[in-house]
Amino acid sequence: MVLSYFDESGDDGFPRRSSDLFVLASVSMLDTEWKFNFQKLLAFRRELLGKYNFPVKQEFHTREFIQDKNPYHGKYAPEIRREILFRYIATLATLRLKGIVVVIDKTKIKNQKYPVLENALTYNIQRIENSLLKAADTKQQRAEQFMIITDEGRVGAMTNVSRKIQKINYIPSQYESSSTRQEIRLLVEDPLPKNSAQSYFIQAADTLAFITMLYATKHLCTNLEWANRVKRVLAEQDAVLLMEAAIPILNTKASSSNRYGIVCYPR
Repeated sequence: MVLSYFDESGDDGFPRRSSDLFVLASVSMLDTEWKFNFQKLLAFRRELLGKYNFPVKQEFHTREFIQDKNPYHGKYAPEIRREILFRYIATLATLRLKGIVVVIDKTKIKNQKYPVLENALTYNIQRIENSLLKAADTKQQRAEQFMIITDEGRVGAMTNVSRKIQKINYIPSQYESSSTRQEIRLLVEDPLPKNSAQSYFIQAADTLAFITMLYATKHLCTNLEWANRVKRVLAEQDAVLLMEAAIPILNTKASSSNRYGIVCYPR
């Protein structure tokens, strides 16, 4: 069984929105690797406690942390926030899991009824399934099934989408305007709710989504800028350095359009 943890950066509102990008990330691992990954993250959090006085049980909201917002406001200097983020990504890169990230660029949307969350989730789930099918074919064995674990606030909407694409799912062709039908068959159960404050893996997905948003804003999209609070902590080149550091855990085959496998829509 594969466990897939989801979280996002940005909002999924459209046409009314508070962000131009919506980024949905998943981190997936075999259930047999869960304990190894958890122990690595727990050890990292204990290091943060010892060196930076960052509580082991404190939820790591990456965007709020980098922008010096509550509950972190005034506790960490800009250079310390940058250092912690890089240390976090370096730790994630040692885990036995794979991340898939989908970016929805709302500035390119032409259909006012474009379902941002539905499409982002569909594209992500489809690539999880594709990777499991390919792995099974390579090993000539039965494909692993997977289940989704996500923050409680998203579980209702994600349940509707996951049920829908198990019944009917059309995949856009890479080379033509047509699409092919391919239902999701390896997903089991509805997405399961989990308080993100109680899950290092949902927090890891949040961090992966955030650094991808930073990179996409500067390198995959046009006429977009970081928030000033981010600019006080990170330089433009840091977005590349963070993505490079994350390569060991990225499913780079999720998309051929960029080095990191970031899935970008609309095209």
